[in-house]
Parts: sequence; C-alpha cells; structure tokens
Amino acid sequence: MNQDLPLKGVQVVDLSLLLPGPLCSMYLADMGAEVIKIENPRAKDPTRVMFQSPTGIPYLYLMVNRNKKAITLNLKKEKAKEVLFKLLENADILLEGFRPDALDGMGIGYEVLKQKFPRLIYCGIYGYGSTGPYKDMAGHDANYLALSGLLDQIGSKNSPSLAGFQLADIGGGTLTALVSILAALYSREKTGKGQKIDVSMMESSLQFLSLYAGIFLSNNIPPERGNELLSGKIPNYNIYETKEGRFVCLGALEERFFKTFLRQIGQEDLLERYPLQEENFEILKAKLKEFFSSKTLDDLQVLFQNPDCCLTPIKNLKEVMEDKHLLERGMIYSVDHPTYGNIVQFAPPFRFSDAICKYNTHPPEHGEHNMEILEGLGYSKGEIESMKKDRVL
Repeated sequence: MNQDLPLKGVQVVDLSLLLPGPLCSMYLADMGAEVIKIENPRAKDPTRVMFQSPTGIPYLYLMVNRNKKAITLNLKKEKAKEVLFKLLENADILLEGFRPDALDGMGIGYEVLKQKFPRLIYCGIYGYGSTGPYKDMAGHDANYLALSGLLDQIGSKNSPSLAGFQLADIGGGTLTALVSILAALYSREKTGKGQKIDVSMMESSLQFLSLYAGIFLSNNIPPERGNELLSGKIPNYNIYETKEGRFVCLGALEERFFKTFLRQIGQEDLLERYPLQEENFEILKAKLKEFFSSKTLDDLQVLFQNPDCCLTPIKNLKEVMEDKHLLERGMIYSVDHPTYGNIVQFAPPFRFSDAICKYNTHPPEHGEHNMEILEGLGYSKGEIESMKKDRVL
C-alpha cells in the first residue's frame, strides 16, 4: 500500500474558528495536508472552552482539530501580517470564516493576497456569501436553514422544528468548502492560478431541497411539511413508537422491500386488502402503529438483522458510540492525548485504497507550535520574544 496521502505536500493556513472551517481543515489534514491553525493570542477558538467535561477536557475542540499545528497571531498588528505573509509564501490554501469584508478591513483580503500570492486558493465560508443583500447579516445554522427553505421541511405538519444539529454548517459549509477547495487545487494544476472560493452556508443548504424543488417546479405546489414522500406521508417510510417508548424507522421506500417487511411480520396480505395508494395510507399507518406498539426493540431484533426489511432502531448517541459496525470499521476509536489522556475521535468518512488516513498528531494546544513555525520562517528566539512582548503572539 502506498502510504502517501492524496494531499501530501499541500499547505493550509486556517484562520477559521468554531465548526465549519476547522472541520474542513481537519479533513484536509486527514488527507495529508499540513494545516497551520491561527488564533488570536488572547481570544482562543471558542470550542476550546465550550462544553468542557467535568475534568476540563475540551471535547468539542478535540473532535475537529487533530493533525494540525497551532500558532497565535494578532492580525491587527503589522508584525503579525508580516508573519502571515511569510506563511503564505509556501501555502496553497487560506481558509477563513469571518464576515465577508473582515480581512479586507485588516489589509489582508483576497484582492491584496492574490497580487502577492497568485497561486493561493482563498476559501471564505460565509453565512450568506460575500455579496448580496444578506452578506453582512449575522446568523447561525438555524437562520441559514430558515432562509433557504429547508427549515420549513423539518418538523410536523403543525410546526417547523429545529434540526438539533448543524445541517447548514457541515452540509453547507464544511463539505461544500471541502469539495470546492479540492476542485480549485485540480484547476490550479492545469492553469497555475489560484482563485477565491465564496461559500454560502445558506445557499449550500439549497442542495438538500433539490428533490422537492424539482417537484415544485413541475406542479407549482410548495411541499407540505410532514406530509411528503420522505417526511411522513407514506406508511412504508415512517417512524413508529415501540412498546417501551423507543422509536424505529421503517425505510422500505420501494414496494418490494415493504412486502418483505410485511412478510416477516406475518402480515403480507395487508397490501392485498389495502394497496399502497394514497387513500389507504392512514389505514396502513394505523395498522403498523398497532403492530409496533406491541413490540419492544428486543422483539424486533430479527427484523433489524434482515438485510431487506429496511427497519432500523433509532439509536441515541451512547448507542452509536457502541455500534459494532462503526467500531469494526474504525469510525469511532480512542487515542492517547498528552494532556487529556484517552480521548474519543470520529475517523474521516472517506477511505482510500492506496493510503490510510489516521490520527497522526493530537489537536494542538493554543499556540503550541509558535516557536517551531516561527523559527522555520527564519525568526530568531530574540525576535520571537520581542513579538510576545509586543502582543503580536
């Protein structure tokens, strides 16, 4: 097996904080890129202090920052900009997640950088994009989902519901940015030129509505929350409560899988009496509700294990952490951190046949690599100490 990861030799300067950008740069690092995480000397990435364990372990930070190096720079200082420019001389990618004009205001926006570093790929992850009426608006995941129309499809018929996880941040921000960066790297191989990538988390959320948009454009009827093909309308693609108050998901979307499921529960004649047509949906749902309400999760194990039933328990996160499939594939694993001891990680959700993405270095402490990186850029120990005194670092 060739151990060279796909992005070996690629260098990334990461100015982003919190979730979308750091998760994106961690995946780049997992694929072999050298990632240098830059934080303000007196304003750490908030994930370092949010939701710490009772013993002070910053798990939120640890989950999205492995395989990186970390330095501190106060980018409002001219000396810090000098250091940044030295880093960018050999960098391939700059990643940031501030408001669209924030770096312009500090004299380090894309128009300045592309003159100095024409091969640089600059990726900005923004809430609404770098242009347009919304560009300067503050927002969070729910706001992006609300304005994209996606939140209108989450919840019951009576009310929208918060997704409960960062759908726009990760699906719209992290993954869209990751794909775009890789495409820009490929383009640069052919043209020799870098470019700016403008990622809008709100606009990226639209991709999740492609199916419904196609239907809407066909009939001009907006999708009805909680009453569409994938949101509760049909009996064979629905959620049911069990006897002990747990929930299962029946995802037998194709009729042949639904027939397999009904055959396994001894009700294969149900479709003969009530064909899978809209006028029978509520009757079929009532029949299935009655069935599941008489069964516990243990009772249903044989159905969960049938490869063609499309029936799965709805697991909580504790159960997911113990899932034998994920553990066997190495998706959830433990490693030793020099400060926090044994910590849990999620592996990257991609695998290469000729290289292994793995945990190489621990998520770095705040400014852990200041000396190493600055000395590598040619600064003496005295100059570095002077920068510390001047609050550059």
